[in-house]
Amino acid sequence: MTVLGAAAEASSVGYPLLFGGVLLGSVVPVVPTGAVVGSAAAFAMTSNDLGLPTVLALATLAALIGDLITFAVCRFGGPAAVRWVARGQHTERLEEVREQFRQHGWQILVAGRLLPAGRIPVLVAAGALSYPWRRLVPAQFVAALLWAVAYALLGVASGGIFDSPLVAVLIATVLVLLVGAVLNVVATRRRRRRTPDPEPALEPCETR
Repeated sequence: MTVLGAAAEASSVGYPLLFGGVLLGSVVPVVPTGAVVGSAAAFAMTSNDLGLPTVLALATLAALIGDLITFAVCRFGGPAAVRWVARGQHTERLEEVREQFRQHGWQILVAGRLLPAGRIPVLVAAGALSYPWRRLVPAQFVAALLWAVAYALLGVASGGIFDSPLVAVLIATVLVLLVGAVLNVVATRRRRRRTPDPEPALEPCETR
């Protein structure tokens, strides 16, 4: 098999895996989509089988389609579908995001895509508030593009340091998961600081 043939075979497998992984993870959060993008970018940097611009384009498109599907389910799917999408989310968190969405709109869509565990509450709020498609699609496209660039940069950094595609992919995956964990901890602490402590119950006065 020629070099061009091997590269064509690798790209015919790698691109569908990238697109399918990001799309699936954006609809059903069982796939770490950031790790998929970072790994693909690292592989593109250390081999000629994948092109970085194509990786970015496919990741952005898959993330956008997945977000729009999730929004459509939340808006038109009924209470049962919304509960399925929002499973594992606290009611207080959903109400907080809904209030923020009323105040900031498209900015929350972008921030929700970039922050760990922020995408689902934002899309649930957008669906509940019947956010218009003409505003949703451009904002979600910008969010998906920034998200893809951010995670691809971790893969680019890994691929720029290590020559081995396997090592670069492994390091990029670790970096993505580590960054996601740190951001998740920071976001959780910020939410706890904004949540006021419950007032202590007053003890009844003693009767004499």
